[in-house]
Amino acid sequence: MLPQTSQEIAASTWSDRFRLDGKVAVVTGASSGLGVAIAQGLAAAGADVAIGARRVEMLEETRALVEELGRRCVAVETDVTKVDDCNRLVEAAVEQLGGCDVLVNNAGIGGEYHAATEDPPDHFRHVVDVNLMGSYWMAQAAGRVMPAGSAVVNLSSVMAVTTAKMPAAGYSAAKAGVLGMTRDLAAQWGEKGIRVNAILPGVFLTEATADYSPNYQARIIKARVPGGRLGDPVEIASTAVFLASPASSYITGVGVPVDGGVLLF
Repeated sequence: MLPQTSQEIAASTWSDRFRLDGKVAVVTGASSGLGVAIAQGLAAAGADVAIGARRVEMLEETRALVEELGRRCVAVETDVTKVDDCNRLVEAAVEQLGGCDVLVNNAGIGGEYHAATEDPPDHFRHVVDVNLMGSYWMAQAAGRVMPAGSAVVNLSSVMAVTTAKMPAAGYSAAKAGVLGMTRDLAAQWGEKGIRVNAILPGVFLTEATADYSPNYQARIIKARVPGGRLGDPVEIASTAVFLASPASSYITGVGVPVDGGVLLF
């Protein structure tokens, strides 16, 4: 389907370009942090949402937040390292909500810090398994049922293209792999009308950074963040909504930094 002309857009409302009414979105890692905000953002834009994560009780809390926004929501216990779990989450979206138009691959782990010469093989494999392979299994499941006009949004990281001078080779490698996967899927699925993009978050105020002291936060900001503060999850959610919506209909295969300027250095 050809995009609207500027005259046709002017005849409607520009805000409609950012809406997801009638769409069904799938969000992984939706039990905390960025995943909760993303699920809420997609619901606020009009989408019904299927959410997956391992922590079922927290996932139910997210479902309540989505339903408070007036949208339908189905919560499915999901370990993205298990292909059957990924298939089951997408199947629930199709069977209970009517389809799968948007996938946000948010599930991920940071792992532990190990010097490269001392990194246990099982640790490295697990970090890659969750962050990269889990995103691929979810994309496979969604790509089989997504119609033209659908969108995949992968969560990479600024660590894919820079370093925090911490020993996190597994995490950096996995998130760099997400960028490569994003480009390849965008090229493969362009003819099907499915767009695939990635978000590269910087440092955000989430469960993962909850133990950062105010002094440590200040040191990070002074050293690496020209924006002068850590990010708020709603800023990732807003970017995900944009990349999922018709507002970004001519954008595919790219990584969008949302980092307060970390990558300027």
